[in-house]
Amino acid sequence: MVTAMQQPDPAARPAVFVLFGATGDLARRMVLPAFYRLACEGLLPRQWMLVGNGRGDITHENFRARVRDALTEFGPKPEGTDWDSFAQRVFFAGGGFSSGNPGSLPDVLGQARASLGGSPQLVHYLAVPPVAFGGLTQALGQYGLADGARVVFEKPFGTSPGSFRELDQIVHSVLDEQQVYRIDHFLGKEATQDLHVLRFANSSSAAYWDRGHVESVQIDVPETLGISDRAQFYDATGAVLDMLVTHLFQVAAEVAMEPPASLDAPGLQAARNEVLSCFRPLDPQEVVLGQFDGYRAVPGVAPHSGRDTFVAARVWIDNPRWRDVPFYLRTGKRMAASKQRVSLILREPPGPLAGQLPRDGNVLSFSLAGDGEIDLLLVAKKPGPALDLDVVRAAVPLASLHGADPLPPYVRLIHDVLIGDRSLFTRPDGLAAVWQVAEPLLTSPPPVRGYAPGSWGPAEARELIAPGQWLLGQ
Repeated sequence: MVTAMQQPDPAARPAVFVLFGATGDLARRMVLPAFYRLACEGLLPRQWMLVGNGRGDITHENFRARVRDALTEFGPKPEGTDWDSFAQRVFFAGGGFSSGNPGSLPDVLGQARASLGGSPQLVHYLAVPPVAFGGLTQALGQYGLADGARVVFEKPFGTSPGSFRELDQIVHSVLDEQQVYRIDHFLGKEATQDLHVLRFANSSSAAYWDRGHVESVQIDVPETLGISDRAQFYDATGAVLDMLVTHLFQVAAEVAMEPPASLDAPGLQAARNEVLSCFRPLDPQEVVLGQFDGYRAVPGVAPHSGRDTFVAARVWIDNPRWRDVPFYLRTGKRMAASKQRVSLILREPPGPLAGQLPRDGNVLSFSLAGDGEIDLLLVAKKPGPALDLDVVRAAVPLASLHGADPLPPYVRLIHDVLIGDRSLFTRPDGLAAVWQVAEPLLTSPPPVRGYAPGSWGPAEARELIAPGQWLLGQ
């Protein structure tokens, strides 16, 4: 695993970054800003080009203007020589790309290769809906654009156990596994990576990271945002596929995995996948689905849609370390707050204060939002003559560490693709386990409950965690 961002070797192989779905929402909000940040930080090879691809037939200049608009809206701001240098390396290949019609992409890539000289590293980024992954992968093979290339697949990688197996077969009929980068940006978050660093580098944490000391775990990602900017995608996906079987399961595996042999790609991936294989298949009776009131009135949503915009689940991990410890996972749209928090609720210690401690006074918590933060809630005596107990909080913002250079997760992960580091990317055996865990929920989902926008979701989610309670929204 790379422990610091590697500066590019001036003699490094040139790279051509091909962005499929380049005019779509994901490219505008995440991928293009991340790539521009890499350029501004000097973390790209000395010679590179970015080629956007889409169905439209727009000029290079028009695409550059769209990129500039995206950066103006989402940052970093396109200014001065940084933007001028960046823009002259940005091109567009229109007409789509499929087995039946490659559009102008082969021609534009031929010109890029000739301009850069040698044999540049091809990186294909599929910022498109999952239904398009298989066809695009086959077309890459058909037109000779897969040899030696690295291919980034967005999530979800499949939409069901069957579609996952079918897509996995297609991908491996064209690509070797070492060429495949299945991105889950929650794994690129600073605090997610700090989960295993804090645990394995500190005996104080390692000592209580098990069922004997942890009462329960909460992974809570509520969002105030709606889905108006991606309604069609969301109505075909929902909270379960968009968040639960992707981000939240992967973060749960980060919390629960056994100590890996190493923190490089083989070690981390093997440890995550091993514990995912211990996840018990979901019991639909231990899952709450919800849909915020007014969802069906959003343009692009089917008028009678039953799509879930909220999910809360109780997950069990059947291994010696975590048996009988509930993992509570929750996420939803249009909720009361936007947070990304992982919390280990520790058991009350035996002794003279047993039964007298404030609730939730022993909690180790990680904020995954922004640059990340580690929080420790402790019980302490209030200064004064009486034995009055209260909960105190110690916070460590990760960006405050000396020499910290935090980068957003998409920046980190695209950089890892460019240098060939697969540590923070998922593997097919782990994803196969995830789909096995999710299958009972997908085949027999519980009813979708309504909830008010600005709330903490359906009342049934509070019942799910009783007699405990969610740390957020108490």
